[in-house]
Amino acid sequence: MGRQGYSAEFRRKVLELLAARRSEAAVAHDLDLSDQTIYNWLRPVWINRGEAPGLSRAEKGELAKANKRIREFETELVVAQRAVELVKEETAPEVGTRRSK
Repeated sequence: MGRQGYSAEFRRKVLELLAARRSEAAVAHDLDLSDQTIYNWLRPVWINRGEAPGLSRAEKGELAKANKRIREFETELVVAQRAVELVKEETAPEVGTRRSK
């Protein structure tokens, strides 16, 4: 069975220790965490503050909404294009028929 992970409360307390100027190595050692785990928790904080490259949580949300809306527009476009094709088929003159006067 896989590891359950750490609670949000525990993560928050670790980040508070780091904010209080404790070194990452000391916190990792004291709490038996890997440096990578602490880095993984710090990175989103740095991104949200603009201290590291990447998308903030808000930007990720906006991007997800925009991508969803684009997919909806693409679907609507396909439907509209098919409707235009059907109308053209219905209104196209038949080839090979003679008009009577």
